[in-house]
Amino acid sequence: MNQNLLLCGVGGQGIVLVSKLVASCAMQKGYDVMSAETIGMAQKGGSVFSFLRFGEEIASPMFGRGQADLMIAFEPAEAVRMLPYLKKDGCIIVNTKPVMPVTAVLKASAYQGTEMLAYLKQNVSRLILVNGEKACHEIGSPRVLNMIMLGTAVRHGLLPFSVSEAETAMRQNVRPQFAELNQKALAYAESEK
Repeated sequence: MNQNLLLCGVGGQGIVLVSKLVASCAMQKGYDVMSAETIGMAQKGGSVFSFLRFGEEIASPMFGRGQADLMIAFEPAEAVRMLPYLKKDGCIIVNTKPVMPVTAVLKASAYQGTEMLAYLKQNVSRLILVNGEKACHEIGSPRVLNMIMLGTAVRHGLLPFSVSEAETAMRQNVRPQFAELNQKALAYAESEK
């Protein structure tokens, strides 16, 4: 089973760490793994995306449009922007909380994200909405969105490993003082329908 995963959002949301954790879990299962990240203006809230492929005999980290089995989108506009990469029957997990793009801030534009979510609802048959803002508030930290999104993908059976296996990878890759908070986020099970 080969799987193409696309993670997207803006700088500072922990996308690269999630990509690293998925890759670690896939390698533990014996899969070949390749990934490539694009981190544009990450420190300033610019677009960040990661292509991750795992399975048997993976020859390239990149895949073309219409080939992503799963997209984990940390921001609605980034989900819409990367939508051409999703397979016709692919699934998107999207955080409903918009992050104002740098260009919109500079232009003093209004961006609420609702139009992006409406577009996704109309154009994606397998869509899981996650209220990341609510989840982060309930957990007690705005810095755990990445683990909430990863945990959602695992609990929905969209990745071939368990929450426990994701937790093991997380504990190997984050500072010990953050492990308990991140474990709580991985286990968080609230998602909107």
